[in-house]
Amino acid sequence: MPLDQSEKEEIAASRSQKFQTARPTVQALEQILYEAIPVLDHGFVRVVDYMGDDSSIVQAARVSYGRGTRRLSDDRNLIGYLLRHAHTTPFEMAEIKLHVKLPIFVARQWIRHRTANVNEYSARYSVLDKEFYLPASEQLAAQSPDNRQGRGSVVGLPESARVLELLKHDAETAYAHYLEMLNVDESGDKLDEDRSGIARELARMNLSLNFYTQWYWKCDLHNFMNFLRLRADPHAQFEIRIYAEKLLDVLKIWCPLAYDAFIEYRLHARLLSKSALSVLQKALRQEPVSLETSGLTKREWNELTSIFPIEQDKR
Repeated sequence: MPLDQSEKEEIAASRSQKFQTARPTVQALEQILYEAIPVLDHGFVRVVDYMGDDSSIVQAARVSYGRGTRRLSDDRNLIGYLLRHAHTTPFEMAEIKLHVKLPIFVARQWIRHRTANVNEYSARYSVLDKEFYLPASEQLAAQSPDNRQGRGSVVGLPESARVLELLKHDAETAYAHYLEMLNVDESGDKLDEDRSGIARELARMNLSLNFYTQWYWKCDLHNFMNFLRLRADPHAQFEIRIYAEKLLDVLKIWCPLAYDAFIEYRLHARLLSKSALSVLQKALRQEPVSLETSGLTKREWNELTSIFPIEQDKR
């Protein structure tokens, strides 16, 4: 993920600025502020601003004036209680703003989380760079036979090589035609003085979904964790999951107590339906249980037994 010289200078200039503040700051997060954390082949995430920390959650829950004299264990227990019982409002008191560079098809998944403020790079105003995502061979998989929106087994080397060849060729061709329609070369100079070229807002429609876009994304902690709960899940698409995993690292630095509670009660927890809970209670009492008497669909039964191996009564 090479940054050009102007981007490096912009980051250095941002990091050189020093401000005094009386508000809560997180020293570990300050250390990575503005730095580009590489993701995929050309992408990155950058923390550009934040407000609040673990103490902001606690302060909002207790409606107190400051950090107070309570012990760290008290704050940890309170944050765990809040998340465990879905008391979410205190988590909305902390916010984070990110600069993200990501493939367009990943952005279209990401934007479905409509609880953030977003401002995207405008291809109506500027010419997009020649940067497009090419997956690693091990990420090229066939359609899953039992999941309509997921991947199955990895395809063989000859097929993956051909797919990568097609992706690269198509992206390079699309970009060449994009510049031709704009009547500019890669440096921005005019190609043909006798042509005007078409508007940027029209020429961009030729580009494919693996080209990169950028945006600023600002979100409160509650909705940030909702994003991570879905996108850091092993079933999420790899290309967005890898971004979520980087953001998990950011959360751990920013709000370590909230991070621990999130890992414990959200990311690695499981929600049980009323019927599933009843099946589990019967199994613990060593009463006979079966799919037919459980009130669950076969898919729900399989999901439950994949977490809790339950011996089904065959009588």
